[in-house]
Amino acid sequence: MAERVFVGLGANLGDAGATLDAALAELAALPETMLVAVSSRYRSAPVDAQGPDYLNAVAELSTAIEPLPLLRLLQAIESRHGRERPYRNAPRTLDLDLLLHGQRRCVTPELVLPHPRLHERAFVLLPLLELAPDLVHPDWGPLAPCAERVRDQRIERLI
Repeated sequence: MAERVFVGLGANLGDAGATLDAALAELAALPETMLVAVSSRYRSAPVDAQGPDYLNAVAELSTAIEPLPLLRLLQAIESRHGRERPYRNAPRTLDLDLLLHGQRRCVTPELVLPHPRLHERAFVLLPLLELAPDLVHPDWGPLAPCAERVRDQRIERLI
């Protein structure tokens, strides 16, 4: 049974725009998956890190892939694009975050769903709300009011 899934995309090394385009094509090609929508692109400052600004977006998928196998597929896409993890919040060629997988909750060493900081990061929350303005978090309720709390974060909607 297909679930409504949201994936955050980000990159701040190399040709970030081309990398996001390629990653979106790879998401669309996943088995049992349809790319439903993609947000505008946003430029945002790194959070708790140094380095160039990020290019961010959120993709909405409809997929029958379970959360942990989907996470592994996302990590494989990151690896194909040169993702390295030398330290926490390091600059990256590609970051794919599984934000929401339907209304599922999951807490494992590998994966926490819903993403525990999605309501605290403008670069995730604003593109997510662009795609689904009435989205309801399974624990906190409507996400739209959270946008007020991230107003002080530097972010620019590009296209």
